[in-house]
Amino acid sequence: MSMNCTRIEWADYTWNPITGCLHGCPYCYAKKITKRFPKNYPNGFNPTFYPERLDEPLRVKKPSKIFTVSMGDMFGNWMKPQWVRKIIKTIADANWHQFQILTKDPLSASQMLDFLDSSDGGLPHLDNLWIGTSIVDADAAHRITDLPFKKPRSGLRFVSFEPLLSSMPSDLDFSYNALDWVIIGAQTNPLKCPEDEWVQHIINCARDEDIPVFLKNSIQRYWPEHIQEFPEVPE
Repeated sequence: MSMNCTRIEWADYTWNPITGCLHGCPYCYAKKITKRFPKNYPNGFNPTFYPERLDEPLRVKKPSKIFTVSMGDMFGNWMKPQWVRKIIKTIADANWHQFQILTKDPLSASQMLDFLDSSDGGLPHLDNLWIGTSIVDADAAHRITDLPFKKPRSGLRFVSFEPLLSSMPSDLDFSYNALDWVIIGAQTNPLKCPEDEWVQHIINCARDEDIPVFLKNSIQRYWPEHIQEFPEVPE
């Protein structure tokens, strides 16, 4: 069973019809999990599709926030379009949920969605699809502008600075593509807290654009102000 209640503060469930990733990030929590529970991940951290898991969100009737492919990268440039299309069909069918996807390759996500939208009848309207990108240091800040452009009725766009491992550029710009949400978190296991000024700079940039900010507990527990905001979900 891959759809589980989660302790991730900004989601209710994780859903993993795909597991595994090829990015090779040294701090990856998901890879550590596959090593800890090898019987649950017979292919290790190699990208693997589990079609039997596709209908799991349909069984949960209470509207929920579902972190999708938390154990991989759904839009990694190795991903098969037929896998992604089947996941998107479930997202469209389970339209009472909000599906949150994080990728380190937002340009590939944009290309994948454009490809799927131009083939086999296109994509359905996906108000409930949130696409975000992970940024850990200044070298990756460009990913904000690589996020798939928001078309009418195409859900939310967000950025997760987790783990935040460096300061961000002084000209960090959240105005592109009408960004909807910003998450900030520290590295855990082992804990590596970012500098206060790094966090404050991101908060200030978000406030300049009236973007909700969510500090994960790894930062919130020592931050003087409680900041755990969610974006407004379109009706």
